[in-house]
Amino acid sequence: MSPTSSTPISSAEPVNGIKTSFPKSKITVVLMENIHERAAEQLRGEGFKVERLAKALEGDALIKVAKEAHVLGIRSQTLVRQPILEACPRLLTIGCFCIGTNQVETRGACLRGVPVFNSPFSNTRSVAELTIAEIVALHRRLLDKSVQLHAGTWDKSATGSHEVRGRTLGIVGYGRIGSQVSVLAEAMGMRVIFHDILSCLPLGNARPVRTLDDLLEQADVVSLHVPATKKTERLIGEKQIARMRPGAYLINNARGSVVDIAALAAAIRSGKIGGAALDVFPVEPSSNSEEFVSEIRGLGNVILTPHIGGSTEEAQQAIAEDVATKLIRFMNNGSTTGAVNVPQVDLPEQDEIESDSKAGGGRKRHHRILHFHRNVPGVLSRINSVMAELGVNIAGQYLKTNEDVGYVVLDIAPAKAEPIIERIKQIPETIRVRMLW
Repeated sequence: MSPTSSTPISSAEPVNGIKTSFPKSKITVVLMENIHERAAEQLRGEGFKVERLAKALEGDALIKVAKEAHVLGIRSQTLVRQPILEACPRLLTIGCFCIGTNQVETRGACLRGVPVFNSPFSNTRSVAELTIAEIVALHRRLLDKSVQLHAGTWDKSATGSHEVRGRTLGIVGYGRIGSQVSVLAEAMGMRVIFHDILSCLPLGNARPVRTLDDLLEQADVVSLHVPATKKTERLIGEKQIARMRPGAYLINNARGSVVDIAALAAAIRSGKIGGAALDVFPVEPSSNSEEFVSEIRGLGNVILTPHIGGSTEEAQQAIAEDVATKLIRFMNNGSTTGAVNVPQVDLPEQDEIESDSKAGGGRKRHHRILHFHRNVPGVLSRINSVMAELGVNIAGQYLKTNEDVGYVVLDIAPAKAEPIIERIKQIPETIRVRMLW
């Protein structure tokens, strides 16, 4: 099918493919794990073919579905490791409709020219609200009271039940979620202190403390809002718990690796810690049918939730809209803004120009070449030499690199695609090339 100015065309084959461009309607998007319908609506609205699956897949079953996809949308349960990437040469991009991207071999995807997008901030409010609810529930021992009453025990007692007003909340990690928790907690009359490895602007009357130990020694309740890194692994262990105030509470709605569960369980049994709320765990079931096993189970005044801190309808819709928008921008104009594994290039729309009379007149868009390559010196020079040899005028050029790959984008005057693509493919460092017009 020959392209026209009114037909949206996008490449969907890697370097070793046969064709370089075809209509959007032939681009297949596979959305797995019951991703919110809003994502499918947006992608269909752009003319893409969208297939939806309700659950995660693995192994050969995942390969069978993913190898037909140009765009793959997943949540946290679908693992896209190197064997999956190798078996799916059509795959142009991956959207993680969640906060993290640990389920994807991001560097392997980078080396194949496959950007990975996620939505790191869309569930901020949902997590913050859950944290506030848990602060109140722990102080009032609501879980224990509810369990007793379900069992038929009427225990109308104020023992161990407290207001949160006047209590000190210590927030570890004062980013988007931590700072929202801060504002909500202060509105309820709590005193807020926080610790972060970066310098942060305090909101309201919140005050930073110099060290984590300072925070642990002052706080009535400690809430964790840090990423999973080597530095945060077991950030809260036996030594840190020993520094906490007697009867204090611990909340972890961040990452399961941050808390030493054995140390926490021991502290709750001994009475050192008055209770805890955990939404994330070092080891989590891979599906709803698998049993959750942990030594924290069954302990008093411990709230356990199955990694649903950001799982509200509002958050899931916001995530769907955010990731779908990033995928659409990449597919339609090559922008990699928001990608976690490839150089980020924010691109304008392709300019329209007047065509000469020999080409039929009228207005046409600049053609856009999107080129991922190994990051070694001289690639851009070789691309420019190809353009010069073919007599192609370059109207715009963008280049960003990371340690592994470079991403160069060229806007060129309308020209035949096949000779250009074939010549660029011959550049040894080429990983993937496609053209939009």
